[in-house]
Amino acid sequence: MSRHVLVLNCGSSSIKYQLVDVADGSAASGGLIERIGEQGGHLHHDGPDGELDRDEAIADHEAGLAAVLAAFVETGASLTDYGVGAVGHRVVHGGDRFAEPVLITDEVVDTIEAVSDLAPLHNPANLAGIRVARAALPDIAHVAVFDTAFHQTLPPHAFTYAVPEVWRTEHGVRRYGFHGTSVKYVSRKAAEVLGRDAGDCNLVVLHLGNGASATAVAGGCSVDTSMGLTPLEGLVMGTRSGDIDPAVVAHLIRVAGLSAEDVDDQLNRHSGLSALAGANDMRDVHRRADSGDQAALLALEVYCYRVRKYIGAYHAVLGRLDALVFTAGVGENDPDVRARSVAGLEPMGIQVDPARNHSPNGDARTISPDGAAVAVLVVPTNEELEIAQQALIAAAQP
Repeated sequence: MSRHVLVLNCGSSSIKYQLVDVADGSAASGGLIERIGEQGGHLHHDGPDGELDRDEAIADHEAGLAAVLAAFVETGASLTDYGVGAVGHRVVHGGDRFAEPVLITDEVVDTIEAVSDLAPLHNPANLAGIRVARAALPDIAHVAVFDTAFHQTLPPHAFTYAVPEVWRTEHGVRRYGFHGTSVKYVSRKAAEVLGRDAGDCNLVVLHLGNGASATAVAGGCSVDTSMGLTPLEGLVMGTRSGDIDPAVVAHLIRVAGLSAEDVDDQLNRHSGLSALAGANDMRDVHRRADSGDQAALLALEVYCYRVRKYIGAYHAVLGRLDALVFTAGVGENDPDVRARSVAGLEPMGIQVDPARNHSPNGDARTISPDGAAVAVLVVPTNEELEIAQQALIAAAQP
């Protein structure tokens, strides 16, 4: 079987894609199509023979995928020339139906559609990508890789909410967790840094990007995670509030005249750092804080305080903690957030070495002092490679 896998991540108005060489982990080509079905459609593609960066009207996902396939030919080679062995599709929500990557059949498509109420902003777009890709590339195996799958190992006491039984049994209300593909990859790489088998490691993985989550990983399995039924719960994020009192929703409906949909939109798209600091990008928050902006300084304190609370909680969940792992855009690149997030945790054996923490090294590395009771690591994530690896394995199953 070919070592190349086309990884597709389809949003409601975008297609992010990468052709991954699983043998060495490199990206042979990749790119992004934005504003599908909108004014100002745009294609960016990096190929072996050059780069494409142009405005292009894209009517729908079918036209978007056609533009992607044409871009491969225009910048070096078609997918046929590469001999692609599988197409790996990122699917946000698998409910409790999928604990592993799965070869996509018509039945699988129907099942993904059946759980789409749990992720109405994401799964329909993922399904659109699956449908057009299966039609355009019918002779290649298509595999669904789920963000929620890694967290299917959560024990009942961790995934069960104390809510009416009918909510749980008929409406699927429970903790599912997200960022599972990233956490699975990073957990394995963290074990390599520690020189230990993943099955022997207890980790807290902090995936800190525009979306952010914390996961307690025991012996390579997720045992608790901060995101819940949806990605809204847990840490403060770029535009999401994270944990709040659920009664806030009913309170705002009563006193502010907002609808449930209004509150949901505000909590998901207009809260988090954006609401506190007026910017959802942590780099902008830092710039404002450095200039003395008190709102931005408070946003940093709230963000890192919430991270610190989860570190302590998951240390308690695991009992023994071998390593705290930072990953994703903020986690990998922001030494100030890392330092603030562990400040005061020295009695728990958690601290960073200032010089190591500020090193520009982009590799997986240890940033805690020598001899620290708990290793603090920075491990770059690679979700596309993880999806590609899982897709190739699933495609090879009889």
